[in-house]
Amino acid sequence: MLAAVMSACATTSTPSGSSGGVNGLYASLNDATKRYELAVQQARAGQSGDSAKSLQTALDQIKEGSARCGLTAGCDPQRFLSAYDRMLRLKDGSFFTSDDVDSYGDDQPDHAGTGSETSPASKALPQLQRTVVLLRGQPLSQLIVMNGPVKAALEMWLTQWRPNLMDAWVNYQYLRHEMWPAYQREGLPEALLFGFLAKESGGKVHAVSRSGAAGPLQFMYGTAMRLGLTGDSSFDLRFDPALSAKANADYINEQLEQFNNNLELAIGAYNGGEGRMQRIVGSNTSVSFYAPSVYSQMSQETREYVPAVLAAAWLFMHPDSYNLRFPRINGDPGQVILKRQASLTELTVCLGTALGHYDGWFRTLRNLNERVDPQVELPAGTNLVVPKALEHAYQARCVDGPWPILAKDLHDASVPAVQTPPPTPSPSRRLLNHRVRRGETLTSIVSHHGCSSIKEVAELNHLHDQALSVGSVVQLPSCR
Repeated sequence: MLAAVMSACATTSTPSGSSGGVNGLYASLNDATKRYELAVQQARAGQSGDSAKSLQTALDQIKEGSARCGLTAGCDPQRFLSAYDRMLRLKDGSFFTSDDVDSYGDDQPDHAGTGSETSPASKALPQLQRTVVLLRGQPLSQLIVMNGPVKAALEMWLTQWRPNLMDAWVNYQYLRHEMWPAYQREGLPEALLFGFLAKESGGKVHAVSRSGAAGPLQFMYGTAMRLGLTGDSSFDLRFDPALSAKANADYINEQLEQFNNNLELAIGAYNGGEGRMQRIVGSNTSVSFYAPSVYSQMSQETREYVPAVLAAAWLFMHPDSYNLRFPRINGDPGQVILKRQASLTELTVCLGTALGHYDGWFRTLRNLNERVDPQVELPAGTNLVVPKALEHAYQARCVDGPWPILAKDLHDASVPAVQTPPPTPSPSRRLLNHRVRRGETLTSIVSHHGCSSIKEVAELNHLHDQALSVGSVVQLPSCR
């Protein structure tokens, strides 16, 4: 349907229609939208056959109308694009089942009617579909405003940020069993969790920002303490995926209460601070994040952060609608008991590209064993968490044979220590005494002698306020 709409928009318009023709097209478009809504209601009621017929009729009307619009003077193609966007928002994972999709016909685009507001991961778990998409009783898609900033962020995720998005997806699939339960218990959408994870760390459990935020969801230390990510002196609990997800869910629910379920403000508070957001918003919690009174007072980072999180969540729900294919990954957790001493780095070497994982397994092993130093060799008998699909590869590659021997040899390689010679003491400089005359300043004195800087002379004479009195003596490094 989208291809047909875009094709119509690109068609050269000719004056073959009349104002009545335009009105007829718009009336047909409104009828198609109502039929689509009817299809959704029928699917909700379990009337899959009737739903499929209503859906097909609506799509046929849209296709025909969009094609005619491009040939009709005065017809606005944007109306058809807007109708498509509205239909996309009506999709909900609880409305359509995978069994219904095949009945829509071979000419049906992949994204239409599939309920892809659920991700490929949740399609394998139908019982989770409603909790994936609902936020405080509303479909998450209706809370995401498809405005300019969100569309710009969608483009970034699909272009420049695409490698980060794919890495986040892969990392999340292996962390899902740890992080999703906390969101599920709190009634929050899985797509929102993925949006935070993609933007914050890309699913790297041990990520630390320049500002000191740490963990997969990047908590500052003070916020982490307030949310209970403390109490383990030997390990920073911000790096625990399950506890980090719980803290994030608690925080978002707290901010949704504070801002009357305004999702954009809650996300903005997560990045820019709840205190700042409360001061800016005041009692008007219905205000849009993009309202000038709010948006203009946000930092550039927060202005970009909110739509980026929402766009990543939207792609999690609607990948097919954006020509995006997330790889299918079996993230079920498993375990191995080490048969021989090894570190996580050694296991990464001997596992190689097992299961077609061409980026290697280092990140996954680190994420799943967050308390383990990857360079430290662990004794035989140590229990490690690995993807269940990797258990056989460990037995085949890392117990016997050449690969564990190679990994051990590389790990034990020593790097020569570089001895830094002690610094050569600089020759002492002779000092010159200068008696201050009327009208002189520290700047003029230093400029006259030209052998030092104002800061150096001020420190040498303890002139922190650079105040001089006539007749006093100032010492300066001599040029000779």
